Amino acid sequence: MTSALRAAWADRLPAYTVFGGVISAAGLPIYIYAPKYYADTYGVSLTALGALLFALRLFDVVQDPALGWLSERLRGARALAVMLGAVAMALSMLGLFAYAPPVSPIIWFGLTITGLFTAFSFLSINFYAQGITKAASLPGSHVRLAAWRESGALLGVCIAAVTPTVLVGVVGAPFSVFAWGFAAASLLAAALMWPEWRGPAVRSDPVGIAQILSDRLARRLMLLALVNATPLAVSSTLFLFYVETRLDAPGWEGPLLVLFFLAAAVSSPFWSALAERHGAKRVLLSAMVLAVATFGFTLTLEQGDATKFALICVLSGATIGADLTLLPAMFARRMAVISPNGGQGFGLWSLVNKFTLAFAAALLLPLLEASGFRAGDPDVPAAALTMLTVLYALVPSVLKLVAIALLAFTQLEE
Repeated sequence: MTSALRAAWADRLPAYTVFGGVISAAGLPIYIYAPKYYADTYGVSLTALGALLFALRLFDVVQDPALGWLSERLRGARALAVMLGAVAMALSMLGLFAYAPPVSPIIWFGLTITGLFTAFSFLSINFYAQGITKAASLPGSHVRLAAWRESGALLGVCIAAVTPTVLVGVVGAPFSVFAWGFAAASLLAAALMWPEWRGPAVRSDPVGIAQILSDRLARRLMLLALVNATPLAVSSTLFLFYVETRLDAPGWEGPLLVLFFLAAAVSSPFWSALAERHGAKRVLLSAMVLAVATFGFTLTLEQGDATKFALICVLSGATIGADLTLLPAMFARRMAVISPNGGQGFGLWSLVNKFTLAFAAALLLPLLEASGFRAGDPDVPAAALTMLTVLYALVPSVLKLVAIALLAFTQLEE
């Protein structure tokens, strides 16, 4: 074991890797699989699913800041509260995928996804807020912690993205097996993180949302996160439909997702090292420009171009590693200055990131369905294929250019 690994083990950073992996496994992959699963299995309309997901995100406008407020006041009860949150997240995942809906599928989808993302929000807020306290005692501070945390998060996304696909044909109910495995992993991750929550979580008087939003840099970073995360939300929401229908490559979904997120996970420590040497803003700008240059080639792909798309997944996935590592570290660094407890700050951060997924589902799925697209239909109209290509490839590229402009004009303290 190298000295760097020994130091990380002594600082309990692997616990952050595992916990980050489990939380991420409950986030982005569920937005990739859940709508298609309920559309294919129970015949639920894509428009209805998109509308429901957007409505639930409106609920988050109230819920996530409230969860941040609660997080700052848990004090010594935080370890128990996090464990209960992990149990709630595990049960919700089981309800979503492991059991047939006992009521209307759209109602059951709404109930279980609400439980899942409420627990997800609560755990994420506490996890990232605790990172502010943890980073204060670490050599390398926020960027070092972010490298371990976000590498775990990206590996968790990889595992959650590929597992259902790998299990197809191996077991009779792949999503049910995935849900049970996720439930067990959630409890294990919460147990590993238990010692990190001990002791007083509040180091100063909690800072209100109004005070956080009054800070110009915090506002700019949240706006940047909103714009910069939306391209990933768009491509994630439409990924399965694009691979299966536009590329005509059914069965490639799992391997391509793994390539994308594995590239992100592997690249995360390198982006972190580059940021420590050259500054987070400069490195992130370079990665974002590279993202546009690589993902833009998706507009040129036709049916049968799965191999070319695999290369795009590797290169664009590597650039996403910079987004998911450096932006949270930038925000955490600012929260350490204006809101050391971090709870309400990361409540807002959680809201911003979830809203991008809601926006993608609420706007894009109805547009796709209105163009004539139907999930599982072998005869997709040409207009629907064109719409799918525009939404999947062009919209994220334009949004990324806007994010580049925002970051370029944002003044950061390195």
